[in-house]
Amino acid sequence: MFSHVMVGANDIEASKKFYDEVLGVLGCEPGVLSVNPTGHKRYMYFVDGIMFLISEPIDDQDASHGNGSTIGFSANDPEMADAWHEAGINSGGTTCEDPPGPREGMGMKFYLAYLRDPSGNKLCAIHNMNS
Repeated sequence: MFSHVMVGANDIEASKKFYDEVLGVLGCEPGVLSVNPTGHKRYMYFVDGIMFLISEPIDDQDASHGNGSTIGFSANDPEMADAWHEAGINSGGTTCEDPPGPREGMGMKFYLAYLRDPSGNKLCAIHNMNS
């Protein structure tokens, strides 16, 4: 369904460090630098035919996050979600929501771990415990 997801970064190098660590836990190689025609930097991450990007805003305004927005990354198991969360905390992210752990509702059970990246974007590592 998705071809890519891109978030803005106020400090592109701090964000690269953060995403190299958290996405590395999920099996991604470090971000690949791309400079667009306006001279703004972007780092691209590739996994399973999907691309995730961090970018300096091309309008030269501050990057901002959407209230109520979350980007979810699949984790193979709860241990991977915990490692993802720890990597994020150790590389400039901050925890948000409840601590990592199982959540149940409407007959479903997931293991969730939430972080905010250095620019405030809300992220979640999720493992489906229903299958």
